[in-house]
Amino acid sequence: MPNPTPPLAIVTGASSGVGLYATKALIAQGWHVIMACRDLPKAQAAADGLNLPQRGYEIAHLDLGSQDSVRAFHAGFRASGRALDALVCNAAVYLPLLKQPARSPEGYEISVATNYLGHFLLCHLMLDDLQMSAAPRLITLGTVTANSEEFGGKVPIPAPADLGDFQGLTAGFKAPVAMIDAKAFKAGKAYKDSKLCTMMMSRELHARFHDSTGIVFNTLYPGCVADTPLFRNAPPLFQKIFPWFQKNITKGYVSQPLSGERVAQVVADPAFADSGLHWSWGNRQRIGRAAFSQGLSPKATDAARSRQLYDLSRGLVGL
Repeated sequence: MPNPTPPLAIVTGASSGVGLYATKALIAQGWHVIMACRDLPKAQAAADGLNLPQRGYEIAHLDLGSQDSVRAFHAGFRASGRALDALVCNAAVYLPLLKQPARSPEGYEISVATNYLGHFLLCHLMLDDLQMSAAPRLITLGTVTANSEEFGGKVPIPAPADLGDFQGLTAGFKAPVAMIDAKAFKAGKAYKDSKLCTMMMSRELHARFHDSTGIVFNTLYPGCVADTPLFRNAPPLFQKIFPWFQKNITKGYVSQPLSGERVAQVVADPAFADSGLHWSWGNRQRIGRAAFSQGLSPKATDAARSRQLYDLSRGLVGL
């Protein structure tokens, strides 16, 4: 008898860190993964480094900071005619040392353009592809630093996530505007703001599309992956101290392989089939602890604000 077609996932930012190890975990569970990455040689080297079976993955170019690249990636996938079982929005850039904003080809601040607006566009383009699957899921990586219900979301370095009244987006989000709240540029806060937007995006997608499409929309925080390459642009001293601090003081440290396994759980495990949730294993890690639905801050769950963000974002990505 012919082998059944394995379920198919797209994982953005799969060339390193959480995305790479999520790819490994999904392949181990019988999935086929499209590693959607900006740097194709880096992605191939990463796959080779983990000895990923060639039948279990393919690599495709995707630069989430460029809306043309997002559209080209989607057009290529749509031409294949395949159903998509899961889209994992994982990719992110973190550029805390920038003093002046870097910008996308569209002129938007690069952290928000890549981490949020690129994923926002990709999600909407792929809704029809997901609906071809019997049990589709759209999973987004969140972060504790954007959830003010938790201690990590209250840390004022450089400032907590705060979108204001979306003044920057309303103004078109182009120079001289670089922050969603239109205030002075703070690179670290831009990252937090972008991740808050992704969590709001997931909730709004759930509200708008879950009942009509059956797609499961969830976010997760797998724990503090303190040695992920996400931090490669942070100060060298931070890169040295932060993993030690998370392992020995906060007890929040999670390894890259474990983070990937947790992402794969939320993607593939029937126990995670409820929609509209944010999954967490807690800030302090405990051996054998099960995942639970973590509450999000009013900043992330205010329905009226999420609708406003959604409508503004549609305009910025040309939908």
